[in-house]
Amino acid sequence: MTENQNLYARFDQSFAKVPDTPALVDAGGSGPTFSELSRLSAGFARVLSDEGVAIDDRVVVQVEKSVGAVALYLACLRIGAIYVPLNTAYTAAEVDYFLGDADPSVFVCSAIEGDSPIKRLVLGNTPESPLWSAALKAEPLDIIVRRDSQDIAALLYTSGTTGRSKGAMLSHGNLFSNAQSLHKLWGFVPDDVLIHALPIFHVHGLFVALHTMFLNGSTTIFLPGFSAEVVIELMPRATMLMGVPTFYTRLLKESAFTFKVASNMRLFISGSAPLLAETHVEFESRTGHKILERYGMTEAGMITSNPLDGDRIAGTVGFPLPGVELRVCGDDDNVVAAGEPGVVQIRGPNVFEGYWRNPEKTAEEFRAGRWFVTGDIGISDVEGRLTIVGRAKDLIISGGFNIYPKEIEEVIDALPDVDESAVIGIPHPDLGEAVV
Repeated sequence: MTENQNLYARFDQSFAKVPDTPALVDAGGSGPTFSELSRLSAGFARVLSDEGVAIDDRVVVQVEKSVGAVALYLACLRIGAIYVPLNTAYTAAEVDYFLGDADPSVFVCSAIEGDSPIKRLVLGNTPESPLWSAALKAEPLDIIVRRDSQDIAALLYTSGTTGRSKGAMLSHGNLFSNAQSLHKLWGFVPDDVLIHALPIFHVHGLFVALHTMFLNGSTTIFLPGFSAEVVIELMPRATMLMGVPTFYTRLLKESAFTFKVASNMRLFISGSAPLLAETHVEFESRTGHKILERYGMTEAGMITSNPLDGDRIAGTVGFPLPGVELRVCGDDDNVVAAGEPGVVQIRGPNVFEGYWRNPEKTAEEFRAGRWFVTGDIGISDVEGRLTIVGRAKDLIISGGFNIYPKEIEEVIDALPDVDESAVIGIPHPDLGEAVV
């Protein structure tokens, strides 16, 4: 019998080696060990199963960041359900669209408002909240459903400047291959401690940060959000920080952020938005550390990374991950010469399975040989190092969050005295880009 390809089975192997190691702790050091996190996820699995959630059912989740929310995600993996996280800032109208499209068996939310034909479960950010409390009391469902690598683990919604959001289907194999590559590429060691200040409704905070730390079996300091003051205070206890460029610009504004404060840190990683070259240079001057910038997207997780050992060049996003192929093409899909701009296309084990219930859009975004068209404009040098210079899709990334101009234009255009509007992004020293 082949090995179970369920992503949770991979995590379970790591957890079993370090059962008493703190897994997710707050700034004060309190939080569950890996064995306790495993037990909590089994409790959530029991509750979901009792609520009728079965293999391949979608579980849509819009809740605040918490240990309980992580355990819920792990529970979905355990029972073979498909986890669908939503941005906590989405409006009721947006959520209604996602619920209609994902067609979930349950919707986990922070509060029940209004009527809905979809079963709703309430999960707050404390153990006293209904779903979390039920999971703690439940008889653990200590199973890991068998999954193949192509089976879908998560459905993450992404969008372009036109049309409705579409769900990217990420398989157990997609997620494991990416986490395994990053774990090796970024040189994780047993005593690494990660400061986690990212949200957990998208790839960066949920998959890149938590997956690598779960494989590593070491402690994550799990913060509700980013505070430069708190992060500076925690650095002597940590070795790694993953963040968006805004984290680093805000740290540099603090006089307390010094070479000495950062001396215990092993690695600073940046992504989700372009890092300004001047931020990279100033950060190295202040701390002696070169920020490691990488490039990824919802449909593929991480695609490229600057090296752990070797030159990290400001303004570039490095080389394709092991096993990932990348080419830069013109409009005719032919590869352009090194140094010439073109659309970045990729293929590899990290590339998603397709768009949820949207075979037409899936076919439109892939080329022969299963090359996925990212929509980003890049330049590859003779060594294969990639620089992102723009986006074919008119997307603004501000503070690590995607902002779609068309959505804002539609709101402005609805005002009584507006005939037409145009929304664009411009460079911003703190957020990377701002909306104008």
